[in-house]
Amino acid sequence: MITTLKDIAEKTGFSISTVSRVLHDKSNKSKISEETQLKIKQTAKDLGYRINTLARGLRLQKTHEIGVIVPDISNPFFSAMIKNIATELRKHGYNFIVYDSDENIVIERSAITSLLGKRVDGLIIASVGQDFSHLQKIRNSEIPFVMIDRCFDAFDVDSVSVDNVKGSLLAVNYLIKEGHSRIAFIQGLPGTYANETRLQGYKSALLDAGISIDERLIVGDDFRSLNGYLETKLLLKLSNPPTAIFTAGDLIVLGALEACRENNITIPRDLSLVTFDDPIFASYLSPALSAVEQPVTKMAEMAVALLYRRMKNPNDERRKVLLEPKLNIRSSVTRISMLMNIKHIIKTENTTE
Repeated sequence: MITTLKDIAEKTGFSISTVSRVLHDKSNKSKISEETQLKIKQTAKDLGYRINTLARGLRLQKTHEIGVIVPDISNPFFSAMIKNIATELRKHGYNFIVYDSDENIVIERSAITSLLGKRVDGLIIASVGQDFSHLQKIRNSEIPFVMIDRCFDAFDVDSVSVDNVKGSLLAVNYLIKEGHSRIAFIQGLPGTYANETRLQGYKSALLDAGISIDERLIVGDDFRSLNGYLETKLLLKLSNPPTAIFTAGDLIVLGALEACRENNITIPRDLSLVTFDDPIFASYLSPALSAVEQPVTKMAEMAVALLYRRMKNPNDERRKVLLEPKLNIRSSVTRISMLMNIKHIIKTENTTE
């Protein structure tokens, strides 16, 4: 049986209004004595009373719920993002509801509709990233929300992301420094902010080094591991295959590694490999994987801070935060001179046999 305010009032001898004020933290305004507060709270505890948060939320027009939407919850990067967002939201006293859009803009639109129907106080969205017309409607309705990771330069909304162009420049310039010029790029979902900016950085690094862009080395169509697997298989079959591969995301590189294993390609002896995103497993692989690190903890902290600020000050100017990437150099890249020497030795040994 559910305990009500009336039950507590009858048990303590105080009025329902006094009980309500105590249990809804309005004792100080009503000058209710400490003795009365303690008696009411202890009785409520003994009777197992629970505040109806839904009813309270409707009355105050606040639910203390935040909606979070990510493109792929199985992706280690987004899993880490959710965990860090959750930590930050709890600090502000908010619960959260997570939706996985499965890299599908139709599902993303449906998720937004569902969350708004639940009257969440705000949204944090890592969009699929190919279109923002549906997000413009949220912006126009002045519902507090922040975009994270996959953003739009032309969209005037609070956002936090990493400098993807710089991250790709760091990775490809490193490969070029090690003597590589046949560098393939396995991209993610075309048309998305994350993919297009990483592709931009890849092309800029090559052109700045005087290396012509070979469109046959730019492949791929999503951020999943199967994409990395299939495209690596095809790249290895080229008459003039790449000596290095740069992948646009952590799941893509897993697929690439599986394809290399099946083709008896040893990293980095036969092929060098660098990825965007620095998943936790990267340093535990053998060899350890060189990767562009996104500051996911800081991204989550900034996203929640921007959202909290927007909820408190709806008319403040919009802010776009761009964080610095970092290249973690490990053991998955070899100098091209060493690679050529190894291939010469193997060829010589085979000829001798």
